Amino acid sequence: MSKLAVLLCSFVLVGCATGDQEELRQWMATVAQDAKGKIPPLPVVEPYEPVPYDVGNLLDPFKPGKMAPEEKKGGTGFRPDLDRPKEPLEAYPLESLKYVGVMTRKQASYAIIQVDGTLYQAKIGNYMGQNFGVVVSVSEPEVTLRELIQDSAGDWVERTSTLLLQEKGAK
Repeated sequence: MSKLAVLLCSFVLVGCATGDQEELRQWMATVAQDAKGKIPPLPVVEPYEPVPYDVGNLLDPFKPGKMAPEEKKGGTGFRPDLDRPKEPLEAYPLESLKYVGVMTRKQASYAIIQVDGTLYQAKIGNYMGQNFGVVVSVSEPEVTLRELIQDSAGDWVERTSTLLLQEKGAK
């Protein structure tokens, strides 16, 4: 059955192909005569004029000295005393120190600082924290420190930090 269907289809196709194709060829020839390609002319190329690169006395951007920070004249004058002996509270970061109370003896106030379960006394002039922090005031609500830290240019700058009195239930 399938052989018969294939044979029938091939006869139909041959019948279509043998029809009047001359008319089709003539139409194609007349359309091809009227169709002409329109190609725009090429643009005019202007001659290249090189520009001289004269750097004069500018710095070479690829020298390693270009990457170093510039030397500053003067400076703020703040410098930590690296030769003094370290105090016990300087071994801990300021965030781990807890201000738990204040004590007054002979007109001097002492801050009670707790770290790792141990209590320490700190008065004005004592150092604490890892940024060369010196105690500048001790009061009931807070302990104020003046710290020396290095900025991105390598200069020492002062920063004021405070430790607030911890509530009884706070940990």
